[in-house]
Amino acid sequence: MDEELEKTLADHEERISRLESLLHGKKTLSSKKLSSKEFLLKARPEGDVMKVLCIAYYLERIEGLETFNAKDIETAFRAAKEPIPDNINYKVIKNIEKGFIMEAEQKKNHRKAWSLTNTGEEYVENKTGQG
Repeated sequence: MDEELEKTLADHEERISRLESLLHGKKTLSSKKLSSKEFLLKARPEGDVMKVLCIAYYLERIEGLETFNAKDIETAFRAAKEPIPDNINYKVIKNIEKGFIMEAEQKKNHRKAWSLTNTGEEYVENKTGQG
């Protein structure tokens, strides 16, 4: 009986493993990646400072960048077909003052780089229902 029980358990483990791999490999509509435009439409940020924060969140959480620089932000605005704010660095500084963004330890492509703070992530997630 022990041998039969072990065989049944091994069979169940194998079936569960196959089902889990199918589940993780299958894409659903809700798992599709948002475009930067879709994300901005969902977030509805008011003003360029908040748009930059939302783009920063998009770059880190949806695009998977560890850090971002002004060029990354500009590229995301272009992809969203949104007007690029004047003086992106100033908009980032405003977000640093609010505690939403912090300077990264290392430069990225010879440019100053930043990352979101937990406060910045939570702020955007509360505004968008992400997370």
